[in-house]
Amino acid sequence: MSEEKIKDGFYKIRPAGRHIITIGRDLIKDKYAAIVELVKNAYDADSQTCKISLLPFKKEIKLNDEVIIKRGIKIIIKDEGHGMTFETVTDKWMVPSTDDKLGRKVSPGKRTMQGKKGIGRYSASMLGDDMVLQTIDTNGELTTLYLIWEDFQKAKYLENVDVLIENFSTNKSSGTEIIIVGDELHLNDWNEKEIQNLKSELKKLIPPVDTLEHNIDADTDNFKIQLEIGDFENLNYANTTEDIEPYPLFELFDYRITGSVNYQGTANLKFFNNRTNDPNPEIIEEFIIPLNSNPKSKGLEAYCGELKVDFRVYDRDPDSIDNLISRGLKDPVTNKYVGRREARLILDAFNGIGVYRNGFRIRPLGDSGYDWLELDKQRVQEPSKKIGVDQVIGFIHVESEEKSGLEEKSARDGLRDNSQYLGLQEICKQVLSQLESRRFGYRLKVGLGRSQRGIDEKINNLYSFNDLKDGINKHLDAIGIEEKKRIQINKLITDKEQKNNKIADELKQIIALYQGQATVGKILNVIRHEASKPLGYFKQVIPFINELNEELKEEFNQETLDTITKRLEVINEQVNIFINLFEKLDPLSAKKRVAKKDFNLKDSILKIKDVFLNELNINNISFDIECDDKITAYGWEEDFYIVFTNLIDNSIYWLKTINSNQRNITINVYPDENNLNIDYNDNGPGIEKHLIENELIFEPEFSNKSGGGSGLGLAIAGEAIERNDGKIKAIYSESGAYFKVEIPIL
Repeated sequence: MSEEKIKDGFYKIRPAGRHIITIGRDLIKDKYAAIVELVKNAYDADSQTCKISLLPFKKEIKLNDEVIIKRGIKIIIKDEGHGMTFETVTDKWMVPSTDDKLGRKVSPGKRTMQGKKGIGRYSASMLGDDMVLQTIDTNGELTTLYLIWEDFQKAKYLENVDVLIENFSTNKSSGTEIIIVGDELHLNDWNEKEIQNLKSELKKLIPPVDTLEHNIDADTDNFKIQLEIGDFENLNYANTTEDIEPYPLFELFDYRITGSVNYQGTANLKFFNNRTNDPNPEIIEEFIIPLNSNPKSKGLEAYCGELKVDFRVYDRDPDSIDNLISRGLKDPVTNKYVGRREARLILDAFNGIGVYRNGFRIRPLGDSGYDWLELDKQRVQEPSKKIGVDQVIGFIHVESEEKSGLEEKSARDGLRDNSQYLGLQEICKQVLSQLESRRFGYRLKVGLGRSQRGIDEKINNLYSFNDLKDGINKHLDAIGIEEKKRIQINKLITDKEQKNNKIADELKQIIALYQGQATVGKILNVIRHEASKPLGYFKQVIPFINELNEELKEEFNQETLDTITKRLEVINEQVNIFINLFEKLDPLSAKKRVAKKDFNLKDSILKIKDVFLNELNINNISFDIECDDKITAYGWEEDFYIVFTNLIDNSIYWLKTINSNQRNITINVYPDENNLNIDYNDNGPGIEKHLIENELIFEPEFSNKSGGGSGLGLAIAGEAIERNDGKIKAIYSESGAYFKVEIPIL
């Protein structure tokens, strides 16, 4: 069947009248974002100030001798910038999605342009029904424009809407005023809570001045925002005008980390602790933040230009809140100290980590409770060390989209989820971890945190009655009890103590057993990986053998039988691999602890090496041990398995983060007069000095691994070696991790 052309020709895309409403109202997140867009336009106009006025009104209208009260709201955004010419209004302001600012990049006053999408001005449609634009350019020409948003809703095509634009001569100063008028429904959108939310948004729009030193492109320290509140009913601060200034909260942090991260991930940071009397910061030694070390990222992270970071952390226990208030947390309007409840509300309102470009925040990053770094999820895993999103106020300054690769979404609701954004998340987490570890160490040191170390010692103290004996004897002396009865009383206490000590020993052995089983989990991860190959072979070959077997049942064939025999031989080899894999679990899989004994130390270490042999080979990690074949140690061999399994597992993790063809682990065993010494070294990134000095790495729940580790490995290793009357300590080294194990020679 042939096709016959009926119509043809060239046609143009004709935007519907409601297109303006769509790109304004529907692409902007909320009314706060709409006002923020108009404030940014004032900044782009090189104005020193932007005044926002929320002015309720009511009018009396006579209708058939009846007086009707009409209520509404007038929102005015006014600046004192260079204004717009008649041609700018008609050729650019009236053109949706214009690339004017994108092309110019900077204003006449050399400010980096904030509005680049060409749609922000149309967000005014969500604030009211009508809009009047009055703008005066530097030549004294006044241009006015009047829009009724309903006209766009009703019009079939955008070209059907007529907009009245007039031009006059005036002697007034340059600037732009946008007047938005809304009905009673729009008025009802602004209650006390909504106005407070707007204040918070404006306070967070521009970061504190002291963070702007990190961003040479920002000029927001020369840009002020005023908020005028009109005659709202039942509002305590009605008919007031205030400058938008941040609470002094930002200066009253407990802990702070600030500095820069460059294009290659090199971090230069300073740490402040306001809870000490030392005003001087700790200069953190320069280091490179590795990316793609977190398996959850799947290798998609990328560096995102030069970053300037400033994270301020607040403890939120009652004493810390009182401390925060006493340091000067006052209401900037009344200048009175706030109460504890109000202090918490202020923290709730301003918490979050904001991302700023050219001095302005990219919403919703930094919105209260918006946990784009998933801090609360990490805190669930390590509550003692990690901070929650409600404890931190952060400022991150990023470069332009072209330099950083961090692209804003058209709807002004954050950054695109690309490789650079994933990199930004990982960099921020690792910078925060530097603060978290120092905060954790300080809190333990001053008794604000509770150490979980020394389980055996705590059990001993729990069942020791020495203090009880001393107290009872003093009391018996005071009341004059004769010596014979005192001896009898002390004997009862001693007998009870001995029975309890037996229970304590049993508890220690049970804990040791559980710690061994916890370490089994690490070995199982290795075994699971190594077992995948034989399992895959079984899955493929067994059905094939079954098919051959069916063929033999029907008709004998020597070649088929030989094929089955060869396949079975390979299966036997794969079974032996399984047996060898599970034999690696034997030392830690016992259900009962045996007595201490002498064992060959080198053989034990080599058995543990065999557990990780495949991973060592895959990651090109050499493993060298210097130990006399005849050296023996006395103790529980399974405890030594625990120690070296955790050390090797940690080394493999950190060695994989370095770009080097020479990755190695070395163990040197040598005796002296009193001890059997074991020096354990790797040439990975090493351990920071402050972590070694505070012994934080041996604290349960503490982990420096990206994505969060269990934080139990070294803690368990420390407990295991202490059960054998030995000790393990970390020694600072610039060439990798260095642990020293000392076991007394009996």
